[in-house]
Amino acid sequence: MEDIGKTNKRHHLIEYANGPSLEEINGTVKVPKGKGFARTLLAYSGPGALVAVGYMDPGNWSTSITGGQNFEYLLMSVILMSSLIAMLLQYMAAKLGIVGQMDLAQAIRARTSKSLGYVLWILTELAIMATDIAEVIGAAIALYLLFNIPLVVAVFITVFDVLLLLLLTKIGFRKIEAIVVCLILVILIVFAYEVALSKPEWGAVFGGLIPTGKTFSSSVHVGGDTPLSGALGIIGATVMPHNLYLHSAISQTRAIDHNNEDEVAQAVRFSGWDSNIQLSLAFVVNSLLLIMGVAVFKSGAVKDPSFFGLYQALSNSSMLSNGTLVGIAHTGILSILFAVALLASGQNSTITGTLTGQVIMEGFIHMRMPLWLRRLVTRLISVIPVLICVTANAGKSDIQEHIALNNLMNNSQVFLAFALPFSMLPLLMMTDSKAEMGAHLKNSLWLKALGWVSVIGLTYLNMIGLPGSIQGFFGSNITTAQTHLANGIAYVLIAGVLALLVWTTFDLYRGNKRLEQMNAENSVMSTNREGEA
Repeated sequence: MEDIGKTNKRHHLIEYANGPSLEEINGTVKVPKGKGFARTLLAYSGPGALVAVGYMDPGNWSTSITGGQNFEYLLMSVILMSSLIAMLLQYMAAKLGIVGQMDLAQAIRARTSKSLGYVLWILTELAIMATDIAEVIGAAIALYLLFNIPLVVAVFITVFDVLLLLLLTKIGFRKIEAIVVCLILVILIVFAYEVALSKPEWGAVFGGLIPTGKTFSSSVHVGGDTPLSGALGIIGATVMPHNLYLHSAISQTRAIDHNNEDEVAQAVRFSGWDSNIQLSLAFVVNSLLLIMGVAVFKSGAVKDPSFFGLYQALSNSSMLSNGTLVGIAHTGILSILFAVALLASGQNSTITGTLTGQVIMEGFIHMRMPLWLRRLVTRLISVIPVLICVTANAGKSDIQEHIALNNLMNNSQVFLAFALPFSMLPLLMMTDSKAEMGAHLKNSLWLKALGWVSVIGLTYLNMIGLPGSIQGFFGSNITTAQTHLANGIAYVLIAGVLALLVWTTFDLYRGNKRLEQMNAENSVMSTNREGEA
């Protein structure tokens, strides 16, 4: 029953799909009834881990470590705020899936026009592929560092993680959740060990959790970065749109009676506990990464912020901050553990990225293909820019090649700034709605207020960071003319995003009104039938 590789009567690679979200696993995980808190929580635990993976993928690593190197613990508060916003949004996503019995893509498509559905599908696909680029780079570099496999070959090897996916589809969704949790623990233990050895100043660490006027300053420059640019990098790498689609789908894997309000409310409550616990672990991992940048390495010692540079720095005693680390560095264990964690992070993201791709394809355009084919197509597309980058910089120095790959990974995240508002805004509007959620499970007043502040704040921060992101495509030695061109492109894109947001809001508003009317008509019909009886 949990075999997510099975489908009923599938005869074609690409088929029409308009059924339950992730139909093969929807409602397949049984949950106990009338049991204690701990046992019930255990039954609901798992989807939060798959979601948390997106908050500690390779795209987060360099932004957090570089933020620590440049501004010490100043940006700890940004990681905390991003994590709290993530908890809020993921709770809403899980609630939408459980109460509405549709994932976010399905819910948007059901309430908007077909043309808008296609536009949002393309936008979300681009965001997933941008995330996939970071996974390709992270996994390929990890293979190179651990096994000395040439980068081009390592990039091609990442394509064959589809075989891993095929294996996982045969073992059941509950086991996949367990594997993901184990990989998360590997990452957590590695960084906790390395940070513990560095003996950071914990008073300064906890002090950094309180935001100050300097947190979003654009006037203090360190290594070409400002606290604002560092904060935007952390936010952009942390809160990503595909996690909202994924959570709204996999929250439906638990078998509950949707006609029983108490069971639905329990599912919402324990799904919230699950995601908050797992996202707290993601917060710890991202905090450890930033602490590494401060406490493990000497201030300003890491000139190469790429994964290569960090790996080499962990085995270079002259770059490390204290005697304990220096004594261990020559064994190579610190570097090896870093590469192992990087590989684990990439493989985790492979699983969740593929499931998300299926969710948005089925939800927005009602098209389904086997998971292995879906993964193969998106991975091959994502591999192309990585291969171009590797071959174009093959004749240059090692550090130039490393920085080029790092820039590609960072620049690819620009698509996330486009896609994020179009998942956050519909999610908030639908979970705010009494017609969608019912009177008891719609967002409370304080949740609604926090939600709108988060959505408007994140959209604003992503938009003001867009000119800098576009400038990044022109390289580090950008001319004045290129700066003006990049800014012009950014402003056009911002105008396009705002226009598309207006279109989306209008369509969703009309869709909600239609739903309210349908609910009212059904209520009248039900009352009439009861009166006749």
